[in-house]
Amino acid sequence: MARPTSRRTFVKTSALAGVGFWAAGGVARAQSNSPNEKIQFASIGVTGKGSSDSEDAGQNGDMVAICDIDDKNLAAGAARFPSAEKFHDFREMLDKMGDKIDAVTVSTPDHCHAVAAYKAMSMGKHCFCQKPLTHSIYEARRLGEVAREKGVATQMGNQGTSEDGVRKAAALLQAGVIGTVKEVHVWTNRPIWPQGGPRPAESPIPSNLKWELWLGPAAYRPYSNGYHPFAWRGWWDFGTGALGDMACHTFNMPFMGLGLKNPTSVVAKTAGHNKDSYPKWSIIDFEFPANDTRPALKVSWYDGGKLPDVAMFGEGRAPKDSGCLIVGDQGKIYSPNDYGAEFELIDAEMKDVEFKKSPGHFDEWVNAIRGGEQAMSNFSDYAGPLSETILLGNLAVWADGKKIEWDAKNLKATNAPEVDSIIKNVYRDGYTIDG
Repeated sequence: MARPTSRRTFVKTSALAGVGFWAAGGVARAQSNSPNEKIQFASIGVTGKGSSDSEDAGQNGDMVAICDIDDKNLAAGAARFPSAEKFHDFREMLDKMGDKIDAVTVSTPDHCHAVAAYKAMSMGKHCFCQKPLTHSIYEARRLGEVAREKGVATQMGNQGTSEDGVRKAAALLQAGVIGTVKEVHVWTNRPIWPQGGPRPAESPIPSNLKWELWLGPAAYRPYSNGYHPFAWRGWWDFGTGALGDMACHTFNMPFMGLGLKNPTSVVAKTAGHNKDSYPKWSIIDFEFPANDTRPALKVSWYDGGKLPDVAMFGEGRAPKDSGCLIVGDQGKIYSPNDYGAEFELIDAEMKDVEFKKSPGHFDEWVNAIRGGEQAMSNFSDYAGPLSETILLGNLAVWADGKKIEWDAKNLKATNAPEVDSIIKNVYRDGYTIDG
């Protein structure tokens, strides 16, 4: 069979024969056995979280290309996808294989999320990207714009968004089960990697690692064993610290239930940092203006062993090492769970609420590729705004004690020009999200 001139159009129209995309039973499938009716995936990053992301993709279509900057990782991916073409550079992969790829997963360190996702979407490819969506606030806004402009199906990898518990708790908040919400507290046990110290000493680049490609858009620095494959999260140039690593999960339920977009100010207390590595701990306070469903409120974030006041949890309770507590004037919702999927009401009674169940996190994206509605955590309407809110906290961490006054419309810290370089990354030549 001849290849269709547009893989996107073909995949989308081949599965639209009256299927209920959110119905029980999950993914809508093409009715023909022709291989051209399968979604053709490519994965950027194939171990770590990329292992499960690429596996999910392979179970929902054909994996035609894989990319990783580490030969060992690439070999592991090739063992699972022997027919996929192998690349070290995602730019080369997309340029060479673009007409054979429908959709791309991005599972790299944070600093490469935006440039990889942007290139894929700019070529009309559907995109799944790990959390946090981006490394900077500007990148989050830009990816949402591009996704909308190109009309592609998108999703961020905050898997808890598809959990019934998160959606029910959010619906209970919207139904007023704890009354008017006054404050929110969110915390994590991260960091669980070295953070808050000097750079590790330079060491020889392993023969299996393409260091320049690992750095991607980030400023050059010598290789050290302290970066790849895991401890990059604690460095400003590569990761987003404890907040960026976990808040897309633990912040998710109150974000969903209370519409926590576009805070007007944020301030942080920290252990102190050298503007190269994130601090060992931080407490960050966000101020949100009133919206159509709630008054203005304060949200506090804690990491590095810091926790909310135990007295707020009531007698016999103490905060677990990750979770959130939402305080209303008629009760509280407490979730001792990274994803918000488990929760209990304190001094409030459960009530029946309606909420839309998910067919499964990755299935939502596949359904959207096939012509269904966008996944809940799509870039434009959900993942982008969530990431903007969360990453704003890192502006306050950078300023370390200075209250940041935030103009969300214009992505501007009105009283702190010194954080401009944190709002919008400066890339090395060869990488862009504004082309």
